[in-house]
This record gives sequence, C-alpha cells and structure tokens, in this order.
Amino acid sequence: MEFAMKVLDLFAGAGGFSRGFHQEGFEIVGAVELDSNAASSFALNFPKAHVFVNDIRELHSLDILSKLGEKPDVIIGGPPCEGYTRANPKREKEPLNRLYVDPLGSLVLHFIRIVGDLEPEVFVMENVPGILDGGLGEVIREEFARVGYSEVYFNVLKAEDYGTPSHRVRVFISNKKIAPKKTGRQVTVWEAIGDLPPPDPYYEIPNHEPVSLSTGKLKRIAKLKWGEPLIHYRGYGKRVLGNLVRLHPYRPSPTVMGSTRFVHPFENRLLTVREQARLMGFPDSHVFVGSKDSQFNQVGEAVPVPLARAIAGEIRKIL
Repeated sequence: MEFAMKVLDLFAGAGGFSRGFHQEGFEIVGAVELDSNAASSFALNFPKAHVFVNDIRELHSLDILSKLGEKPDVIIGGPPCEGYTRANPKREKEPLNRLYVDPLGSLVLHFIRIVGDLEPEVFVMENVPGILDGGLGEVIREEFARVGYSEVYFNVLKAEDYGTPSHRVRVFISNKKIAPKKTGRQVTVWEAIGDLPPPDPYYEIPNHEPVSLSTGKLKRIAKLKWGEPLIHYRGYGKRVLGNLVRLHPYRPSPTVMGSTRFVHPFENRLLTVREQARLMGFPDSHVFVGSKDSQFNQVGEAVPVPLARAIAGEIRKIL
C-alpha cells in the first residue's frame, strides 16, 4: 500500500518544512501563508496543494477542511519568531505577554486552534528556543492540552547535525518525541555550493543571478578573510554580530536569516539566492519568486530542508 500521509503547512513560507516532508513521501495537501510572494513560491513548488493566502487570524478551520476535503494526518508550521527571539530588544519583558499580547507572538495560539479543530495524528511547530523562556513552555503545553493534546514534547535540534550546510538551533514542539539520528558529519559551505558556476544567465540556474553591491563595498569585501564580516552591529545584550561575512569554505555557514548576505569564499561578490538556498538544503528545482529581497527573506525564514526531512523520517516511523 502506498504511503501518502497528508500534510497541512501553516505559516508555510516558501515551503522548506514541506519540502523535507515531501522528500520523505508525505503528500503536501495545503498551506497557509499571508505573504503573497512566499505563497506564490509555495504554489509553484507544490502545484497540487491548496494554498490559502490568508491572515490565519481570519481563517476558519472549516474553510480549510472544505477545500482539503478531509482532515490532514500531520500539521506542521513555524509561526513568526520575532516575539520570542532573544535577539529582539523589543521582546515583551513579561513572558505571558509574548504569547497573549504580542500580535506576532499570539499567532502561536492560532496554530494551536487549528490543530485542535482538525485533530491531526501529529503536529510539529517550529520556533526559536526563546519561546520556552520564562516558563512559557509549560503555558504552551497547557494550551495544547486544552485542545486535546496532553502529551507535548520540546525537541531542540541543530540543523547542522542533520546535513544542513549552515548552523541553526530551533525547537520543534510536537505531540511526539522527535530525536532523529545525527548524520555524524557536518556538510561544509564548499560541499554545498562549490559545483555552482559563477552567476551568469547562460547557465539558466533558477535564482542564481548576481546580487548588486556598491563599488565601495566591492573594494572593501576584496580584503575580507574567511569568517570576517564587513559590517559589525550590536545584537542582543552585548553581543557584536556581523553581516556581509566572507564564508569559510570548509565549515558550515553561520545561520542564514532573511537579512543575511554572505560573501563568496573565493570570489569578490555576494552569494546568490540559489547559493543561500543551497546552504539551507533546498534542491535547485525549488524555485523562489518575487523581488530579490523577498527571495532572500523566503530562504532565511525557512526550516532547513535536511532538518525537515530528518523530522519527517521520524514522524513516518511513528505513523
């Protein structure tokens, strides 16, 4: 009998989480995504899925069910992390306010609402580990219990442990314990992008177009050593962070974010959208649409595909 567990992806973005599940044989039947560019990317890559380009706060579960025809077996998704990340200096001081008052943080409650309404066998919600700060993990556990899921696990995983060529730590909140076996070795930047030619229309590689940079910055990046950033800025607390980092070719990349721009290890230019997508484990067949900034943002906000696939493999064993 063919394995075809049905997946609904909430806060789906361009489909990194779904891509990993698709690679494991799951059927992606639906997605909810407010950003029109990301939703267009998702629809292009998963043409059989019904994509709801809606604000989830205004989307009724019955509307989803009427379009899908049946309840999904699995619901996945990554609500916005801005309200929870420790890197946000404007994060609510009171932990409960992050969940119940912050307009982005409270979107977690809509993930929980739809899970409660559609009753999947498994749900997996991705976010930053900061969502557990201040005892908020227990509050989230209570919210899931309120809609019928008394068992909730907080699975903290590192993307680089599962074949992603970049660092990323995230918590996956689920009604199942998720502990995939680590790959045992890390994939480096050069393993991920080394076979790509310089960006040139001749090669017809999707999303592999040059990224413009001022003449002054081009001169300055030429002097950067591996691991050295062109721009320093103050992050959370007293941390000093960097952007326009020249990547070390023989290590995994730093965390890829929407605002991140990396310098090529050997060439004096910025990485293309395709190269950064490779650092997140996307296959070249996964295409991004919209402005260049939007494409970078879609890549940076995704769940890394190899990590998503490792999680999907564990879920498949359970089901």
